[in-house]
Amino acid sequence: MTAQLFQQDPYLREAPATVTGLTFEGGIVLDQTVFYATGGGQPGDSGVLRWGSQSIGIASAVKGDDGAIVLIPAEPARLPAVGTPVVQTLDWERRHRHMRMHTALHLLSVVIPLPVTGGAIMADRGRLDFMMPEPPNNKDALEDRLNMLIDRDMPVTEKWISEAELDANPGLVKTLSVKPPRGSGRVRLVQIGTSDAVIDIQPCGGTHVARTGEIGAIRIGKIENKGKQNRRVSLVFDA
Repeated sequence: MTAQLFQQDPYLREAPATVTGLTFEGGIVLDQTVFYATGGGQPGDSGVLRWGSQSIGIASAVKGDDGAIVLIPAEPARLPAVGTPVVQTLDWERRHRHMRMHTALHLLSVVIPLPVTGGAIMADRGRLDFMMPEPPNNKDALEDRLNMLIDRDMPVTEKWISEAELDANPGLVKTLSVKPPRGSGRVRLVQIGTSDAVIDIQPCGGTHVARTGEIGAIRIGKIENKGKQNRRVSLVFDA
């Protein structure tokens, strides 16, 4: 099982680790990692792995068996042997843009309070699919409200609840297509706002900025028809 350093500190850009396994396909498993593994609509992180005088580019990270996170090399190369101490370094600019967009999408689900049927996060844009038979009447008003929430510079924090507590509060789950991971006995919640003024709270395993002001200005892009009951709402960074 790989210790997920990105959950303890999403701003950690570099960390030591030890190689604990190599997959048949050429992936690398570490005892702990700063690399987020693809999931929940958020791409896996990229970066570099170094040991001694050698290095290898990491294109992405994915979930493996038994809680392992597998780093995927960018190209075929000699891999560090099991037991090798390494230093892992994130492509921080890409990760930080994922964090900003992921948090912005949480706020979009506040501005459009409808069930979410899908979503995706990229470094330059993101989108949520909503159960929305008719398009919104005023896209500009939605964009203004979204940026107003961002400008309030609210804290983004996490807490953990038991699976039983989540079952007792099913309204916490906004996404119909992605269910919170279960089996460990507890579920991570991401909260936007203060304890006495919660703007949003929902189960999420992704990485987020510490305050909404860090997101920066956002524009609502296309609103597309994706079926009889679904609309896709896209976000792009304004700069």
